[in-house]
Amino acid sequence: MTRVWGDFEYLLTSLDDYVLTITLNRPEVRNALNAPAYAELIKSFRAAKNDGDVRCIVVTGTDPAFCSGDDVKQLMIAGGEEIRRSRQTTVRHRLNEAVGAVLECERPVIAAVNGPAVGWGMELATCADVRLASDRARFGLLFVKRGLIPDAGTFARLPGIVGTSKAAELMFTGDLIDAMEAEHIGFVSRVVPHEQLMTAAMDLAGRIAANAPLATRFMKDGLRRAGPDLEALGAWVNAAYGVLFATDDHREGAQAFLEKREPRFTGR
Repeated sequence: MTRVWGDFEYLLTSLDDYVLTITLNRPEVRNALNAPAYAELIKSFRAAKNDGDVRCIVVTGTDPAFCSGDDVKQLMIAGGEEIRRSRQTTVRHRLNEAVGAVLECERPVIAAVNGPAVGWGMELATCADVRLASDRARFGLLFVKRGLIPDAGTFARLPGIVGTSKAAELMFTGDLIDAMEAEHIGFVSRVVPHEQLMTAAMDLAGRIAANAPLATRFMKDGLRRAGPDLEALGAWVNAAYGVLFATDDHREGAQAFLEKREPRFTGR
């Protein structure tokens, strides 16, 4: 049963069978994010992190776009002088809140990219765990064309997704790529006809949400920790096993295997 989740002005949200759908909803500006929209996005991901009924998140946009990035008129022109003064006098020693809210959310995040995802829109997709694209999707890191640089999420994740050379090319040129090129370089898992995008995304999210939620959260943490230090990673994996072996979900998974049935996980 689908139910409305949260109360937002610039987002549409619904929760159905443990899958939370977050839809950016400013179609008149191609879902560009102004300050209130950023605040709502941060609030939604932080709330999802603490909601036991949320096991997977699908983020998308109201057609015709996924997200065209920052609202240039409101954030860069009207608010530009204030931002410049702030950046000249303040050194920010922490992660951008919107990037952090997505990356630090313990639930698997699927970006269902239904149209152009440019600037911070591509960064939002980059911060997701899985990306599916409509055949109408377009991607571009346009920051260099605005005299700016991407946020930390792109620097941290994009090279690992498409390789350092391709990440550098996309950042240095600000070029747009279409959905097929995004699939070719490995940025998206697959491209589907536009009309089938949300069906494909919800099917994938449902299969993820049906699995043991504690295990998927540990997996997401493990993917973040992956790196050259295998000793540290191995120690973390062993500690994770110590926690997961003691869960009801592990016992249910083992019992379901013996009884030749699908497991029913509770997240405990």
